[in-house]
Amino acid sequence: MSRETETIDRATGAPLELHGLSGLSEDEARRRHEAEGPNDLPTERRRGVLAIALEVVREPMFLMLVAAGGIYLLMGEPADALMLLGFVFVVMAITIVQERRTERAVDALRDLSSPRALVVRGGAYLRVAGREVVRGDLVVLAEGDRVPADAILRRALNLATDESLLTGESAPVRKRASAGEAVLDEPGGDDLPSVFSGTLVTAGQGIAEVVAIGAASEIGAIGRALREVVPEPSLLERETRRVVRVLAIAGLLASAVVAVTYALTRGGDAEAWKQGLLAGIALAMAMLPEEFPVVLTVFLALGAWRISRSNVLTRRPPAIEALGAATVLCVDKTGTLTQNRMTLRRLVVGDDGVELTAGGAIPARFGELVGVAVLASRRDPFDPMERALREAGDRVLPGTVHEHPSWSLIREYPLSPALLAVSCAWATGGEDEVVVAAKGAPEAIAELCDLEPEARARLSRDAATLASAGLRVLGVAKAHTTRAALPATVRELRSSFVGLVGLEDPLRATVPAAVKECGSAGIRVVMITGDYPATALSIARQAGIVGADRALTGPDLERMDDAELARRVRDVQVFARVVPAQKLRIVDALKAAGEIVAMTGDGVNDAPALKSAHVGIAMGGRGTDVAREAASLVLLDDEFSSIVAAVRLGRRIFDNIEKAIVFILAVHVPIVGLSMIPVFVPSWPLLLLPVHIVFLELIIDSTSSLVFEAEEAEDDVMRRPPRRSDARLFAGGTLGVALAEGLSVLAACVAVFVAARSTYPPDAARGLTFTTLVVASLAIILVNRSWTRSALSMLRARNVALRWVLLGAVTVLAITLLVPAAQDLLHFAPLDPTAIALAIFAGSASVAWVELLKLARRRRVARVDAKAARAAAP
Repeated sequence: MSRETETIDRATGAPLELHGLSGLSEDEARRRHEAEGPNDLPTERRRGVLAIALEVVREPMFLMLVAAGGIYLLMGEPADALMLLGFVFVVMAITIVQERRTERAVDALRDLSSPRALVVRGGAYLRVAGREVVRGDLVVLAEGDRVPADAILRRALNLATDESLLTGESAPVRKRASAGEAVLDEPGGDDLPSVFSGTLVTAGQGIAEVVAIGAASEIGAIGRALREVVPEPSLLERETRRVVRVLAIAGLLASAVVAVTYALTRGGDAEAWKQGLLAGIALAMAMLPEEFPVVLTVFLALGAWRISRSNVLTRRPPAIEALGAATVLCVDKTGTLTQNRMTLRRLVVGDDGVELTAGGAIPARFGELVGVAVLASRRDPFDPMERALREAGDRVLPGTVHEHPSWSLIREYPLSPALLAVSCAWATGGEDEVVVAAKGAPEAIAELCDLEPEARARLSRDAATLASAGLRVLGVAKAHTTRAALPATVRELRSSFVGLVGLEDPLRATVPAAVKECGSAGIRVVMITGDYPATALSIARQAGIVGADRALTGPDLERMDDAELARRVRDVQVFARVVPAQKLRIVDALKAAGEIVAMTGDGVNDAPALKSAHVGIAMGGRGTDVAREAASLVLLDDEFSSIVAAVRLGRRIFDNIEKAIVFILAVHVPIVGLSMIPVFVPSWPLLLLPVHIVFLELIIDSTSSLVFEAEEAEDDVMRRPPRRSDARLFAGGTLGVALAEGLSVLAACVAVFVAARSTYPPDAARGLTFTTLVVASLAIILVNRSWTRSALSMLRARNVALRWVLLGAVTVLAITLLVPAAQDLLHFAPLDPTAIALAIFAGSASVAWVELLKLARRRRVARVDAKAARAAAP
């Protein structure tokens, strides 16, 4: 074990006298390190790339792509085959990267849990790597240090730690020493002797005995929970796998039946079997919608790009779509709803009080209160409350006494369990005068000032009023003495009460509007915090969280079983004093209640819940690496309002995917029908050959993956409730619309062929049928761009991809109908303009009924809105 000896004495800042504490011997430390292992989170044997790849290729979606690529090879289309097979490897690579996310999360957790440490061994100070700390080591802690392992304080001087990464609380907690304590407490709470791995010392000094390292520590328990949580596949992923599996099996069986039936009904000779094979391949291509994985990948990839412009980084693309379906948004208070920094909010002197605004002026009559509070703080504080006081002091008293050349700090009276107050004695430079400034718990300040019962009761009432508003309350007092009379304890001074200060972690300005929009979108906002109920409820009310009239606390959760919790979570909006394991339990209870859960967080304690939630959203600025690695999305600006933008985009993506799916299915219905009908009608020629399918696929692929992705959100996208958690992407309504559109197009194509067959030769009739199908496919695009607005009005909506698709399709169709070489390639015959015009009309009119349905729906909605407006009118 590598280490360096560090000789420290009082002159160079030794933390505390050891008082006989010699620590472990070098031999004992080495023995324990060998027996119990390093102070690290354990690693698991990682799966190799080949193992992950084998799992990926067993998915039905990828098997379908491989099958479709093989069909293209049989057709002699190597370029298309290579494109599909190449796509398999691209998505495989993406999946492999995602599989590494858990390992990276635990790696980040391991780095956080292993800082360097100053330990006492054999009576000497040694600086060692955090991973070399062993159980029983004496760890020396000072302001600014990161605690290397879970430990119990044996010596302490005014020690406080920031445990927000474990508890979510914004304020540091006081610590006390204990000579005999052997069992760790829960994180959070003042005047406890336990300190925890990864937390930050914000004030004071101490010596602690290590009792738990590595996986046995509190942060190690989070690491274990993080490994055990398995993210669920999104609704989109589940639905796509199901439909692809069904269509793949049906397509392969149907293509075999068609090939055999065609050959046997045409005499069974070699030519019949060749034509039957072509018919089977065409049907397989028609029934294997390889556009599905293309659509999902393109939509989610472009969605990730679009959402990044709203300052949201996507780590798991399907989460974008899942966020649009979220019914509950679980948020942490500190750093998510609030700014994660303390601010001076209220000042009270006697009967006079003032509410302060951020950066606003502080009335001069409160200058003494602020000035004394600043004098009772450190020069360069770690404590966020002292930083807030110092900032306020700079506003009311520019160039505070901390920088005054004639003032000097001559003594500090630290906080102790017996007196929860801190006092600083300042020599003013004038003769022998000394000013002693004190701040602390209101009851402690009342004791210092020896207040009369009536004044003490009044102070308690004022403090309770401030605390009920969610403020951290400090009392402030001062005393005058001389250097010679400066006592050993501050209790011996006659202090006078100055006033009360109330501090808060302020709400982000954008939060109320964002919470309101979540409400209009049917998303319930639930606060989960380690802070006190009064503070949590105050912030919840300021944020506008509906139903924030009571809080369920961590101890309440301890008394509930999972079934009762699943019932209670339906109507509780605020959870307070919650420990890390309970956050995960709340998320799981919401999922058990049928909710689609999105969870925000920034601390290490949030990581398991972020990973378990359907959508985990980490704070990018203030968040820890562990939280970011465990989450699906990361807010780059830490703005709660960015979540609303992500929800809006998620709903837009789902709507557009649904439109694309309807289009794909609707177009495949006539393709399948035109491929199968001639098989069972011996007098008919084959209407669609593989080369025709290739042409149609050019339209389908480009349209479904580009045109619909670029469509803007529907007007009501944030005014409707989330879709049901058990709703299927390919539900009856979606399939019904697609089937109806496809059958109407098929009917039009068959009608055109029947009418043309009596007048034109078979190749000409095939050309007119194909023209009808292409025009009808373009018409399906136009009517499905919006399900609320008419196709005519949507022509004014900008969509560059649509313009190119329409232009390209019309140009290529014209070439195939008018250029002899193209006619020969596609087995068409020359057509007269009148026949082409009739085919174009039939294709355009085939889905006109959809526009009539949309018109009827708009009128129905207008009537409902008008009725609601009349009912709301006074």
